[in-house]
Amino acid sequence: MARVAVIFTGGTISMRPDAAAGGNVPALDGAGILALAPRAASAAEIETIDWGMVSASHLTFGQVLDIARLLAAQTARPDIDGVVVVQGTDAIEETTFAFDLLLATDKPIVVTGAMRDASAPDYDGPRNLADAVRCAASEELAGLGAVAVLDGLVIAGDQVVKTHSTALDTFQAREGGPIGRVVEGTVRVLAPRGERRRLPAMPDHAVEDVYLVTEAMGSDGSVIRGLAPLRPRGLVVEAAGAGNTPPDMLAAAQELMVDGTTVILTTRSPQGVVEPLYAFPGGGATWQRAGAILSAFDGPKSRVALALGLACGLDRDALEALISQ
Repeated sequence: MARVAVIFTGGTISMRPDAAAGGNVPALDGAGILALAPRAASAAEIETIDWGMVSASHLTFGQVLDIARLLAAQTARPDIDGVVVVQGTDAIEETTFAFDLLLATDKPIVVTGAMRDASAPDYDGPRNLADAVRCAASEELAGLGAVAVLDGLVIAGDQVVKTHSTALDTFQAREGGPIGRVVEGTVRVLAPRGERRRLPAMPDHAVEDVYLVTEAMGSDGSVIRGLAPLRPRGLVVEAAGAGNTPPDMLAAAQELMVDGTTVILTTRSPQGVVEPLYAFPGGGATWQRAGAILSAFDGPKSRVALALGLACGLDRDALEALISQ
């Protein structure tokens, strides 16, 4: 039987309601969650690792790197066939992508969690965990990078997005569809994975000062200029449509670029990418000419790629190769 390491980091899957707190709070460690998911133990031999009980909305890049190093150590072991990370769903679309960029192993790396707390009648944690363990133990997923597995879908790390705040089927692929499904305990790969992008090494430290700003009608450059005293390493701008903003947002971003900030332009649209189609002031073509890198990813993933790329010491050309279309 395959052997799978399962790293528990917290999240809704570990939570129960607390009357005094007025809502869900962390309550279960790895053993407690596994006790509610007996089907997971039948899928593989499980080695439990309790990393912590951290809400996903509290995670930092430093903590994600810490988990990634733990993943690297586990996948390097010859007796481990795959690894599962159990976490809060608020950041799954970011952490799965981060692990996909950071880890070069061909062993399956699977990220999962739950949309319902452990006391809910429709608690989805047991099914998601069992499916994730099956995927981590499956040779079918070897070489496919980090994937998210929830609600029976297997979604590539560079495509997974959370599309609904509370729905059980919230996780979907941003473009195309899932690369696989888990059907009655059987892992089925449906489509080949696209070309993976990888970082050259695991960074020694995190770069946290990468900011994300979204354009909205009537915006100006005030928010971006407010970052200037911080001298941020990176900025991601989610523009409208194919990459368009008011001209003052571009002017403010150019001021940061002069001081060394790397600027990425992406779209706030749920699908599609930015294109240098429009040359009016603030149009995508003017952002590109000003030195912004046009991203192939959405805002959160662009920020992940930029922060990790900067942490690796990548120069502009290498960052553009990592992030651009």
